[in-house]
Amino acid sequence: MTQAFAPVALEVVNDSHRHAGHAGSPGTGTSHFSVKVVSASFAGKSRVERHRMVNAALADELAGPVHALAITALEPDER
Repeated sequence: MTQAFAPVALEVVNDSHRHAGHAGSPGTGTSHFSVKVVSASFAGKSRVERHRMVNAALADELAGPVHALAITALEPDER
């Protein structure tokens, strides 16, 4: 994330404990995350474009251990 976006703010929260026992949750404790990233890279981009950018940057993680990711992607002026 830091290499892809040079964020001015980055917050990653492990929400896995809130999904324990749910269908699709592997029970590993590292499957559900929320991320808030603030970067000038998102300037002029729609919400969908921003989410696609984050998903592309985290493609390896999303293909493996991460089951769900909640994304908040903002420009510095939006925080």
